[in-house]
Amino acid sequence: MIRRALAVLLAALVLTAGAAQAAQATGYRYWSFWDRDGGSWSYASLGPSLSRPDDGDVQGFRFAVSEDSKDATRPRGAAEFSVICARTPARDGKKRIALVLDFGTAADAPSGERPPARRTVCARVDPDATTADALAAVAGPLRYDSNALLCAIDGYPRKGCGEQVAQGEKPAATEPEDDAEGGASVGLVAGVAAVVVLAGAAVWQARRRRG
Repeated sequence: MIRRALAVLLAALVLTAGAAQAAQATGYRYWSFWDRDGGSWSYASLGPSLSRPDDGDVQGFRFAVSEDSKDATRPRGAAEFSVICARTPARDGKKRIALVLDFGTAADAPSGERPPARRTVCARVDPDATTADALAAVAGPLRYDSNALLCAIDGYPRKGCGEQVAQGEKPAATEPEDDAEGGASVGLVAGVAAVVVLAGAAVWQARRRRG
C-alpha cells in the first residue's frame, strides 16, 4: 500500500517538474506597448503605427522578456499626464501625449548591453499623429524590422528584434512583478518533503513487521 502511494506521488512529482519547465518555456525579448486607463496599464490592442491617441492620453513602452501578451511586463513607476506634460504647454493645432519609456532590467537586456534608466517624455504633435509619430518626435532613433515591429527606442537595444530567449538564457528575475516561478518551486519542495516522510513511514512499517 505504501509502495503504491510512493509510486503515485513520485509520478505526480515528475508531472510537477514538467509543469515547472513548461512555465519557463521560450519567451521573446521585445518592446511591449501599453495604454494607461485610469490608474492601471492595459496591453494595447493596436500597434504604435496604428494607434492615434487623443490629447491628454498616457501610453507606455516596456522592454522585457515575455512569453506572450498575457505574460508581458508592465511599465514601472508613476504615469500621470499632468506631471509628465507639466512643462509642455498646450498649443492650438497640436495634441500632447505623455509617454512612459521603461527600458527594463539588466536581467532582460541582451548580452553586452545595459538598459538606460526609465524616463517619461511629453510629445507635442499634430492632431492626427500616431503613437509612432509621437515616439519618433521625442525618443529617436527608432528601429523597426521588415514587418514593422518596433525593435529599438532611443537606439536601445543596439541589435536584435523580438528574438527568442530559450529556457535557461534569461537570468533570475530582479523584480517581484516578474517572479512567477516561486509557486512551482515551493510545490516541488513540498512534494519532495512528502516523499521523504512516506519513505520513512515505509521503512518503519517494514522494521515493525520484521520485529
